Amino acid sequence: MEHQGPGQARRSTTARRERRPRRVYGQGSEPDPRFTLANERTYLAWVRTALALTAAGVALDAVALDLDARLQVVVSLVLVVLGASVPLQAWRGWARTERALRRQEPLPASAWTPVLAVGVTAAGVALTVGIVLA
Repeated sequence: MEHQGPGQARRSTTARRERRPRRVYGQGSEPDPRFTLANERTYLAWVRTALALTAAGVALDAVALDLDARLQVVVSLVLVVLGASVPLQAWRGWARTERALRRQEPLPASAWTPVLAVGVTAAGVALTVGIVLA
């Protein structure tokens, strides 16, 4: 009997187990691992973006600035809400992209990116105006 290395034994065990979520992995065929890993890296980049947005919102609320207090709270809330919603949209985007890869279909467009761009731009403009008028 031929000796199997640890990677080979693990691979055969994983192949027998069902991967989840089924609505993603239960469709099509296994894509090139490079594409799957790139999709995962994109998802993780969105998670980092969410953490940065949340941290920015919390920091803005914690720092005493010479701004209208209501403006500071509103912009902080916008950033925190965006930060809280980005991971959900990132998960949805990861799943849609993975399904498209598995089905060998064109990759889906992100409906969330414009919302994020508008929210961050609005927060930046509001802060700029608040600083100039302070």
